[in-house]
Amino acid sequence: MKPKIILAALLMSGSTHVWAAPAPVSEATASESSIEQRLSRLEQMMQSRNLLQANLQQQLDLLQDEVSQLRGITEEHSYKLEKVLQRQRELYQEIENRVSAAYTQQPSYDSQTPAMSTSMPDSSTPEPTMSTNLSENEAYDKAVKLIMQDKRYAAAIPEFQAFVQTYPNSVYVPNAHYWLGQLLTIQGDTAGAKSHFETVVNQYSDSSKRPDALLKLGTLEQQEGQLAKAKQLFNEIITQYPDSTAAKLAIERISKL
Repeated sequence: MKPKIILAALLMSGSTHVWAAPAPVSEATASESSIEQRLSRLEQMMQSRNLLQANLQQQLDLLQDEVSQLRGITEEHSYKLEKVLQRQRELYQEIENRVSAAYTQQPSYDSQTPAMSTSMPDSSTPEPTMSTNLSENEAYDKAVKLIMQDKRYAAAIPEFQAFVQTYPNSVYVPNAHYWLGQLLTIQGDTAGAKSHFETVVNQYSDSSKRPDALLKLGTLEQQEGQLAKAKQLFNEIITQYPDSTAAKLAIERISKL
């Protein structure tokens, strides 16, 4: 029995050495290859990330350049718009001065009145009509020119009427109604003038011409002997627009009622 026991011990001892044997060379090589592949993938990922960041930075730079260009264009347009608005303000003041002078002259509105005979077109001359290919600004300037340069007040009326119909949403509409009120007053059409002044007052509360329209309405009421109504309109100007030129004129008108 002893030899068998010894043999079994030897076999067990040999199996122990087999389990403790080092890994084959092929397994070690595969492990190293796997690590290299992982490192290679990491490097590729880093390169892709760096490339993406570079592209994003380039796009960001382009966007910043476009924003700078747009800012410059916006500033240029704002400057041009301010110049246009300044020109319009000067035009309005000039027209106001001319029409106010016509008020003080108290014309008789017949062919014998020199002030009106030069502004009324001949019966053989057709009333000017607004061309359909004119832009909004050109159409408005055309109507204004008839007053400013040509002094053809009657001819300006259909131009402003056509403008209001063609461009009902224009920022110039309240001004067009105001000037129609002025021109119709000169023509002696008090009812028509009131209608346009009331349009400015009732429909364009934010218009800079509203206090002036109120003043004109009050003046027309005063001329017609409606003193209570006139005083009400003048007080409305003083209350709502205390620092305006119209308010100063309203105070003067009330003192004369």
